[in-house]
Amino acid sequence: MGKYTLTVFSKSGETLLDESFEAANEKEAKQTGEKRLAELNYLDSTHRCTNASGKLVLFHR
Repeated sequence: MGKYTLTVFSKSGETLLDESFEAANEKEAKQTGEKRLAELNYLDSTHRCTNASGKLVLFHR
């Protein structure tokens, strides 16, 4: 299991969400991140999901 961080930003640059979770692989992390964004109604906000080494798994601007 790898550790991933999901971060959401407002248009002004304020951090709206910064939470970590574990996933078996990048595909699962992307699915988990998208599900969480949908739950919180942040799909249209700027967001990113990175793995522990900083690699982007999910990004929307």
